[in-house]
Amino acid sequence: MAVHPPSAAEVAAPTTRERILNEALNLFAQSGYGGASMRELARRVGVRESSLYNHFSGKAAILEAIVSEHGPASSASRLEEPRYKQLARQPAAFCRQFALDLVEQWSDPREHQFQKVITAERNRVPGIRAKFADQFYAREQRLMTDFFRGFALAGLVSTPDPRETARLFAAGLIYIRLEHYVMGAAPSPRPKVIEAIDRYLAFFLSLIAAGDDDNKRKRTKGETRGKAAPD
Repeated sequence: MAVHPPSAAEVAAPTTRERILNEALNLFAQSGYGGASMRELARRVGVRESSLYNHFSGKAAILEAIVSEHGPASSASRLEEPRYKQLARQPAAFCRQFALDLVEQWSDPREHQFQKVITAERNRVPGIRAKFADQFYAREQRLMTDFFRGFALAGLVSTPDPRETARLFAAGLIYIRLEHYVMGAAPSPRPKVIEAIDRYLAFFLSLIAAGDDDNKRKRTKGETRGKAAPD
């Protein structure tokens, strides 16, 4: 009997674990963590309630997994991808790529649901607040700081403190998100968001003396723009 390889649709189909997390995010956003039941979640996923426990120990574990895989966690995971490592000597390209990836993330309906859930639940479920803080303030910030430290040590930017430079970069992007996706009655059109991103990047890169990446790479090793201070 011939064995046929899986189709593209089968390969792209979400796993049961992924379906549980996707449906749980929808359910928590709609009903709140306290109002959501494992029975209702199982119904939405299309499995028996007992099957949920083959993947997660309970509702709190599901919420922890959502925190670990959405929002700041997904942003931190991107920074570990090969495409970002290829930008380790290209500060302007790195900043633009990071900002554009955030625009895609902000435009994802799941991100809106995640923010709604985490805002409501991070103070109510033991461990969630610490989990969220770890993902945002530790992992993402550490990775971002490493990039800016590398840029400074290579003489590609001028900064006395890579950690504060990374925080400044992130702060400007957060403000753009608030202005265009959170505070208004409706999200801004994408061209308007990109215009705001471009304006901010030009300003930020001028602050740290990061010009065209190709020109920066032509500088000799002895021509540094400043030393990176320790964190």
